[in-house]
Amino acid sequence: MKKATAILAALALSSGFAVAADEIVIKGSDTLGAKMVPQLKDAYVAAGNDVSMDIAAEGSSTAFTALLDGSAEIGMSSRDVKSEEVDKFTAAGMKLKEWTAAYDMIGIIVNENNPLEDITLEQVEGIFTGDITDWSQVGGQPGEISAYTRNTSSGTYKSFQEMAMNKRDYGSNTQKMAGNEQIAEEVSKNPNGIGYVGLAYTTNPGIKTLKVDGVELKPKNAKKYPISRSLYYFTIEGKLSDASEKFLKWATKDKAAMKIVDEVGFIPAK
Repeated sequence: MKKATAILAALALSSGFAVAADEIVIKGSDTLGAKMVPQLKDAYVAAGNDVSMDIAAEGSSTAFTALLDGSAEIGMSSRDVKSEEVDKFTAAGMKLKEWTAAYDMIGIIVNENNPLEDITLEQVEGIFTGDITDWSQVGGQPGEISAYTRNTSSGTYKSFQEMAMNKRDYGSNTQKMAGNEQIAEEVSKNPNGIGYVGLAYTTNPGIKTLKVDGVELKPKNAKKYPISRSLYYFTIEGKLSDASEKFLKWATKDKAAMKIVDEVGFIPAK
């Protein structure tokens, strides 16, 4: 068999066709998939790994649907898996495996010209539930608050709701955005804007972060910052290709990968 494979490879090369690289399909979280995972992919391929990676960052919920229907081998999630999602895999005779991709702090961002420097978690809850509608109610200059959130397929949307809003519903006037970059962009253009983004997106131009309950958004404060979380890769046990497993082990343990995670702006898991 090995001899036949070698002959086929030689024929492919001699006829001008390249031998196909291993393909890895990764779907899920925008927080991970818009910036960090593409940079990990580039570094991994540059290191000599002959793989092709298809990355679709459309929200954490899509990670689990893609794993379940077999359209992806690796799922990216910025939230814990839900019990009802676990039940679906169990019913299909499958078991999820969790890999820690990085640690994150969800930053509360406002326009760089907003004079406010600090906000309480209770005030954050009030703003995003709609109880607080004017900046003067939280010690700022008078003006109607424009609150930007992620969409409902986002893991950040759910994580923020649980950690910063006491699991309450978002206010009807909140404006849903597709990703972290979109929220940062809208807040940078709107003097009355406020939003939340992953740590790696808090240095975008035109915005600044607020202290929450007096705690500054810095990695050294992750344990006491009230809106900190883990970011994950998920796979299905027994259904992971050698190429995908090799990449995940590198992405979650290798020093070069951890350096990229740090440079992107997240906190390395190892």
